[in-house]
Amino acid sequence: MIFEHEIPDGSKLYFAESAKKKRQIETVASDILYAEGFDEIVTPLFSYHQHLSIPDERELVRVNDKQNHKMTLRADSTIDVVHIIDKRLGRNTSHKKWFYIQPVFRYPSIERYQVGAEFLGESSLSRVMSSALKIFQALKLKPLVQISNMRIPAILCRMFDLNLDDFRHINIEKFLSLNVDWLNKLVYLQYVEQIDEIITMVPQEIKTELLKMKELCSELSCENTVLSPLYYAEMLYYDELYFRVIEKNEVYARGGRYKNDELTSVGFAIYTDTLIETLSKEDIK
Repeated sequence: MIFEHEIPDGSKLYFAESAKKKRQIETVASDILYAEGFDEIVTPLFSYHQHLSIPDERELVRVNDKQNHKMTLRADSTIDVVHIIDKRLGRNTSHKKWFYIQPVFRYPSIERYQVGAEFLGESSLSRVMSSALKIFQALKLKPLVQISNMRIPAILCRMFDLNLDDFRHINIEKFLSLNVDWLNKLVYLQYVEQIDEIITMVPQEIKTELLKMKELCSELSCENTVLSPLYYAEMLYYDELYFRVIEKNEVYARGGRYKNDELTSVGFAIYTDTLIETLSKEDIK
C-alpha cells in the first residue's frame, strides 16, 4: 500500500532550509558562471543519446516516443548539451560556454541535481576548473582537488596484462605484482613535486601524460591538490585530463576533457545534493 504522503525512494524533496541551501548554491554558481562568460541552457528531460554517456545502460530510465523510438530520462547532461549546441543550435549561435542547473535520473527512481558547465571547442581543462573552484571558494568550502589522466590507464592496459576494470576498482596489488619499478612509483604518486623524479624513469608515452598533469597543476592556484594517475572515471566520454573535488568520502564535483564527433571540449558537474548536506552540517556546528 502506498500512502498519500509517500514519495518514490531515491527522489528528492526540498523544503525550508534544504530548499534555501539549494537556492543559495544555484545562485552563487550562476552568478559566477555568468561573470565567467557562460550562458545558461536547460536541456530536455527526455533524450535519445544517454547511452553515449552511461557505461551501464541498465541505469537508464527508459520510455518511448510517439513513433515508439527508444529514449530515456536524462541521466547525464554533458553529451546532450554538446549535441544540442553543436548540431541543433549551431546555426543560431556561435557561443561556446554554457552552464546548466537541472536534475539527472537513474533507474529505478534516483534523482540528483547538478550545476554543470561545458566549454565547447576548448582543450584547456584549467579554463573550467578555475570556475568550479571559484564556486567552492564562494561557498566557503576548501575540499581536496584530485587530478587524473584517463590516458595513463589506457596506455598501461596496452603495455601490460591489465584491463580498465583493474583501474576502476583500483587493483593496487595487481599493479605491484608486475614488479616494474617505475609502475610502483606511479602507484604511489600523489604530489606534483614527485613528477620530476618519475618522468626520468617512465616510457615516453607516460611521460607526456604526466607532464600534462603537471602543467594543469601549474595553471591553477589551488593548494589543496593531489594526483591520482591510475584513477579511471566511469563516464564513457572523458579521454584525457580529469578532476574530482572531494571531501573525505564525498564527491562534490567532477569534470574533464572529452571529445564528441571530433569536437574537443571541457566541462564539469557539481553535485548539488551533496553540497546541501555539507552546508547543513556546517550550520549545525
